[in-house]
Amino acid sequence: MWVAILNAAYFFVEFSVGVSIRSVALIADSIDFLEDASINLIILVGLGLAARARARMGTALAGVILVPGLAAIVAAVDKILNPAVPATTAMTATGLGALLVNSAAALILSRVKTHDHSLIHAAWLSARNDVLANVAIIAAAGATVLAPTTYWDVAVGLGIGVLNADAAIKVWRRSRVDAKAAGAAP
Repeated sequence: MWVAILNAAYFFVEFSVGVSIRSVALIADSIDFLEDASINLIILVGLGLAARARARMGTALAGVILVPGLAAIVAAVDKILNPAVPATTAMTATGLGALLVNSAAALILSRVKTHDHSLIHAAWLSARNDVLANVAIIAAAGATVLAPTTYWDVAVGLGIGVLNADAAIKVWRRSRVDAKAAGAAP
């Protein structure tokens, strides 16, 4: 529950800053915060369900995990059509805040990361990927200071999308294993 609350709260912060400075990376990451809040709430509900229902939820979560990737593509296309270098100070500060929130979430979830179920695996992959994305956001802000261009921001935003696509595939595969183990149709 704490992971869901942290993610939902920081979504508003990061989305507001991302939109105000037109940062693809921050917008993609903020949508990821919203997705993580949703995933963790769904997981809390799903853990009380039968094995077949949990396996189906794991499959649905794989689709939810793709949403930030789609948001990153939309924001990247907009940024390419309307280039503007994001404000690096705001990008760095927001990335550092996101790194703190995601590190706390990863720490909370680290105690269950080896649990053998797609729902738990989804939460752990999301938290781990978010920490990596935040480090990349901070690096992109630094690179933008050295070489002011929109491409650092776009590259990191699309990279966040790729991380999410990879996590979605892993969760989907794990949900198929769970479905077979529960006797549900894959």
